[in-house]
Amino acid sequence: MKYKHIIDFVRSLYPNKGFIPLHEPYFGGNEKKYLNECIDSTFVSSVGKFVDRFEEMIKEHTGAKYAIATVNGTSALHVALKLAGVQQDDLVITQPLTFVATCNAISYCGADSVFIDIDKDTLGLSSDALKIWLENNTIIEGDSCYYLPRIDANDKTRMNADVNELRRISACVPMHSFGHPCKIDMIVEVCDKYHITVVEDSAESLGSYYKEQHTGTFGKLGILSFNGNKTITTGGGGMILTNDDELGPLAKHITTTAKKPHPWKFEHDMIAYNYRMPNVNAALGCAQMERLDDVLKNKRDTARQYREFFEKMSEVEYIAEPDHSRSNYWLNAILLENYKERELFLKETNENKVMTRPAWILMNELTMFKDSVAGDLSVAREIADRLVNTPSSRR
Repeated sequence: MKYKHIIDFVRSLYPNKGFIPLHEPYFGGNEKKYLNECIDSTFVSSVGKFVDRFEEMIKEHTGAKYAIATVNGTSALHVALKLAGVQQDDLVITQPLTFVATCNAISYCGADSVFIDIDKDTLGLSSDALKIWLENNTIIEGDSCYYLPRIDANDKTRMNADVNELRRISACVPMHSFGHPCKIDMIVEVCDKYHITVVEDSAESLGSYYKEQHTGTFGKLGILSFNGNKTITTGGGGMILTNDDELGPLAKHITTTAKKPHPWKFEHDMIAYNYRMPNVNAALGCAQMERLDDVLKNKRDTARQYREFFEKMSEVEYIAEPDHSRSNYWLNAILLENYKERELFLKETNENKVMTRPAWILMNELTMFKDSVAGDLSVAREIADRLVNTPSSRR
């Protein structure tokens, strides 16, 4: 068995476990106490003290001015895109290496994804690739950016373009892959030049910082996820982050069926969504947040041991946090030499009850997105062929 030494090492990190999962939730605090309080209060749905408290805890941790709890990360991203102004038939730039929820949320708005390559060191959207693609494929009219591909250097179609026949690029959704921050400040700088609103998909990066600022707070809006496999969990849940004084209150309104405040009357003033997080989920979240610092410290210690172990090998490359970043190391990741070695590694580890997984299939290779506009995706393709996630639970 070629990779027995790696399997043995992972087992040493998680002793006395038969099957070692990729990432399991950790409940070591007040979860049961708060759930019992929630049940005793009878406020188990979207009204209750734990929802408000959970939002306050997230605001304090991330530094965001507004934090709005939702039923999951996908619904948070859907609403964030709507608030960013994404409309039917718009284009939204994102990366091909991401979870399908990113592109699904774009589709919920009636928009289509544009896929731009990633940086190898961050695994997130490349600001350089983004800049080059925008320079070669767009025009700016007024305060909007439109997709207009250039055929060659002498192409004159731009001069005669009718913006009414072109598709607007309204937003950009970079994702902080596996908790590693992308070069988000540079992405925002590029997008500002082209009047494109940045919505950060920070679903995996609670506790991650770029240049000492928490992910999800660089763009106009950002989102978090608290799914069962995330760094902390509410069972299912998400959060919208923003510093915008108009969009913050509107996000709460639109995720709560746009019900106008009144002691007894049910009046709604816009078409909205029933996306508010239930109190019972937020009770879990409050208990989880109380232990977040301990969880992050533990996960960084696990990452250190992985890094030191793989540094001794030439055939495996460990993906460490990028420069200027402090990653939560939600999922540890390694690169095998090639696709064949990756498949062998996946086979041997999983057959020996050590759960590993490859990167997601690139979004532009999925049936529903295969006809999407895309730039040169050579880095993403290389990473997708070689990357494996290894067990990353709190120990």
